Amino acid sequence: MSRRTAARRGRRIALAPALLATTALVGIPRAHAQIETVVVTAEKRTEDLQKVAFSITALGQEKLTQLDIHNFNDYVAYLPSVTFTVGQPSGGGNGAGGFATVTMRGVSTGNDGNHSGSLPTVGVYLDEEPITTIGGTLDVNTYDVQRVEALEGPQGTLYGASSEAGTIRIITNKPDPSAFSAAFQAEGNALDHGTLGGSIQGYVNLPISENAAVRLVAWDEHDGGFINNVHGTRFFPTSGVTLDNAALVRNNYNTVDKYGARAALGIDLNENWTATASIMGQVEDSNGIFGFDATLPKKFEVQHFFPEYTHDHWYQAALTVQGKVGSLDVTYAGSYMQRWVHDLSDYTDYGFWYDNLYPASYFGNYFYNNGSAPIPPAQHIDARDEFSKMSHELRVSSDSKGPLHWVGGLFYERQTHWILQDYLIDNLANSTWVPGWPNTIWLTDQDRVDRDYAAFGEVSYDITPQLNVTGGARVFAAANSIEGFFGFSDEFSTHTGEFKCFRAANNFHNAPCINLDKSVKESGWTHKLSAKYQIDDDRMVYATWSTGFRPGGINRRSGPTYPPYHSDKLTNYEIGWKTAWLDHSVIFNGALFMEDWANVQFSELDANSFTVIRNARSAHIKGIEANVEYTPIENLTFSAAGAYIDAHLGPYFCGFNNAFVCPSVADPFPPEAPAGQQLPGSSKYKFNLTGRYQWHTFADLLAHVQASMVYQSSEWPDLRNGAPDPLIGGQFDPVRSLLGKQSGFTILNLSTGVERDNWSLEFFIKNVTDTTGDLYKFTECATQVCGHEPYIVPVTPRMFGLQYSMKFD
Repeated sequence: MSRRTAARRGRRIALAPALLATTALVGIPRAHAQIETVVVTAEKRTEDLQKVAFSITALGQEKLTQLDIHNFNDYVAYLPSVTFTVGQPSGGGNGAGGFATVTMRGVSTGNDGNHSGSLPTVGVYLDEEPITTIGGTLDVNTYDVQRVEALEGPQGTLYGASSEAGTIRIITNKPDPSAFSAAFQAEGNALDHGTLGGSIQGYVNLPISENAAVRLVAWDEHDGGFINNVHGTRFFPTSGVTLDNAALVRNNYNTVDKYGARAALGIDLNENWTATASIMGQVEDSNGIFGFDATLPKKFEVQHFFPEYTHDHWYQAALTVQGKVGSLDVTYAGSYMQRWVHDLSDYTDYGFWYDNLYPASYFGNYFYNNGSAPIPPAQHIDARDEFSKMSHELRVSSDSKGPLHWVGGLFYERQTHWILQDYLIDNLANSTWVPGWPNTIWLTDQDRVDRDYAAFGEVSYDITPQLNVTGGARVFAAANSIEGFFGFSDEFSTHTGEFKCFRAANNFHNAPCINLDKSVKESGWTHKLSAKYQIDDDRMVYATWSTGFRPGGINRRSGPTYPPYHSDKLTNYEIGWKTAWLDHSVIFNGALFMEDWANVQFSELDANSFTVIRNARSAHIKGIEANVEYTPIENLTFSAAGAYIDAHLGPYFCGFNNAFVCPSVADPFPPEAPAGQQLPGSSKYKFNLTGRYQWHTFADLLAHVQASMVYQSSEWPDLRNGAPDPLIGGQFDPVRSLLGKQSGFTILNLSTGVERDNWSLEFFIKNVTDTTGDLYKFTECATQVCGHEPYIVPVTPRMFGLQYSMKFD
């Protein structure tokens, strides 16, 4: 948005969330070009990013366009303190977009994201409303998005339970009644080692009166595939049967097709009140799997034996009402989100490795057909997930006059998750089916409900014109419950499943009976205290002490080694600076931080690759993050951002017996992770650098060249050195050495193009050196078993693309 438009719509900017977010140059003749102000509402009020007393990384609309950022994977690459893991086949999701578990500042245990596991440590918001789900972060298209911002460090005071380590906010462009505007963008691309892709997207802003407008956005995208399902066989020694996947061999089979739309209606009700209603939805169909088998001779290959695809569709409806009551600003923000996922995935590795590693246990003898002949225990999963999320927030804040500023409010959120996972073995004997479920060896059919209630407030006071102090707190109550069925039939097992049922299903979906009905409740509070000193108009320093929390929950299995897990808490100590130099041609911001993570929730796969959550004692994180923007002349810009993060375990983690004091090394099992172990999912170094030069050519064309580089260092995908063997008592199996370390990588992107008046044309190459970076490593079952066959989710191979854009005013 230009300064002229901002001045014309000053009242709406004061009320609407974060309506300015650009790093464009101010076009005025000076010795150096200036960097324009970025306005945010990270503290629930409109303010200059350079005045906010904590670390924020913002990607404005112009930057999103220049870097050709379309989705979650794209923008996370340019957020130095943010990494992520992706969905796994046995966890609901085949690694496609929309199943990412976000990590900020190394606050990760590496195995979160399971349907019955811990809540996220990073909250994701679309405008004013939370969109985080346990199954992963929604893959929101970023066309016509005004800004993506990362709020680093605990945001528990203003953003609550899902913002223990930080918050990501996606701020959309709002309807503008002052003028008509529209645009579209078309792109075609081609992958090395893969197929063609492309997209078309556009928006239109339609004034319908002097005080109302509608804004419509739509997109349709096809991503080419590059993972090949190659021919292979699997021999199962107990049954003596060999499987052959010849019928499913296919190259480039991990394609993605998605389309969606967003519509918003903005109305100025009167001079003091505005209302914005919006709805956004997306359908995504992805095929195959997005990791390749690291044991095969060629990269980008798997040998899978059953169909794999994910159908993911969702919508979110939201209403934001803002206005004034006297001198007070009042905001209501409410939303409702619904998401449905249907996922088919290959789970052959589970049966294959159990059958080959444990021949003495006669694992394969438990699987036979109606004629009592042995069959291979090759499984595949038919999974369905249905999420709903409702949130309401009412807050009141003071005006900007005087030395005292405050904000306070109430928050309520209820999210539900119906989990259905049907583990199938073809031609399985009827007697071993889970009752009512043909060929089903294991069934998970559960309803999970998470509720959050909170009251929050922050008070800020200017002690002097230069010195400001802020204090805040959030009082919360949380409730978590899971009800349903999980396990085998009573003909197959007397340890779990139907044998453990304690009541009839009573029309609970299609479960045979109920063997799970647990809940936990807890309450507590978080706080924030910060001070900032404005050295002069261009330079500020600050110190912040803040906390974040994540509620506890239940373990589905019963017994003394599976108690409920407790909430964990993150305490952040941070000093930072926000500075501008050389007549605002240089911005240099940064922060030093130390974080103590107490009672860490750690998820791991237990016997039968069953998720169990246990509390480790503590972890400690220290680091530095910084960003620089430099505009030496009006046509040349440089930007860089980076982070160094040292995240490690405090005392050792016992794991297997849920104890804080492990048995001695002479006992059967040592600690699963030693003291000081590097936390998984935590890269020590991550940074990016972008340079862009533009110049006028013939026919009044404005040309540009741009280069950007992203570097991420190596990391471990698992916390544990080892864990108890799932079948052999007294045996301790390796974990980290089996799975291996994720390698670091450097990605180089280049682009060049021209523009004139209302159109532009751009050619780009992403991942110029065709680097195969490890975004994530995983196994299909417990690492002790399936770690002999790890999968790597890679960076997308080299891509060539051509993009055409046009605007209409």
